[in-house]
Amino acid sequence: MTTQAHEAFGRVGIWSSALHGSRADGTGGEAVAEAAAELEELGYGTLWLGGSPSPGDAAAVLAATRTVSVATGILSIWDHTAQEVAQQIGALDAGARERFVLGLGVSHGPMVPQYAKPYSAMVAYLDALDAAAPPVGPGRRVLAALGPRMLELAAGRSAGAHPYLVTAEHTAQAREALGPGVLLAPELSVVLDTDLDRARTTARNMLGMYLRLPNYTGNLMRLGFTGSDFEGGGSVRLLDDLFALGDAERVRARTREYHEAGADHVALQVLTAQEGGAGLPRAQWRELAGVFADDLRHHGARRDGG
Repeated sequence: MTTQAHEAFGRVGIWSSALHGSRADGTGGEAVAEAAAELEELGYGTLWLGGSPSPGDAAAVLAATRTVSVATGILSIWDHTAQEVAQQIGALDAGARERFVLGLGVSHGPMVPQYAKPYSAMVAYLDALDAAAPPVGPGRRVLAALGPRMLELAAGRSAGAHPYLVTAEHTAQAREALGPGVLLAPELSVVLDTDLDRARTTARNMLGMYLRLPNYTGNLMRLGFTGSDFEGGGSVRLLDDLFALGDAERVRARTREYHEAGADHVALQVLTAQEGGAGLPRAQWRELAGVFADDLRHHGARRDGG
């Protein structure tokens, strides 16, 4: 992947399951458009739409913005055929298509009845994207890779990897597996709360679901965590390694750890005690923009041709 393409992602982005356009929970439509436009104005490099969105789901965010990259984080390959995805991307206007990045993942066995041979299924899906009309080539897609084989596939068949729920140590291992010049854009969940006991409670409310999914627990066990770390919603050690907990300066320090471990871009997911990951925490996004001002200002200048 070229340096210019890396810079299109920026150093810091926002990951949110609420950036989905019209949603049943009432956080869609105009509210999403306004939030997306503000995130672009704040200077974030990429907006990641969580919760297995389609390219069609990204259309509202693309329409509300002008220059920011917009990515699915991630689309499950079991939910849409490659040809359907290619057609949805082809239906975007040319400018939006240039800013859109297709994030793909194999999801999890407990969530997908037809789940089988995930690596082979991903290879077949990438082959189908290459052959689709119009094709969706490697430069416009990233993979939600955790383990060594999927990271190798991401390096060879896509622009890079978007690992979710990973530590800085995993980021260093992923960088080594990917090699230089391949995008590495991990997600990092954030709780802006200086009461650490309360912040860990918020983190556990989000983490509990993921600790029932073997792809995540298997990856964490490769990093040295054990079954006892998964009890009660997650041990303190696990929470402190997976999350950025505390004030905005602490979030910046934790993000720096991922950058120093080899991440090109870090996608911040803000969790709140009131909304978990479901709402649009615009006040927190603004607060974080303040501590990342240099990164965001630098990216905004380059994005606008300065």
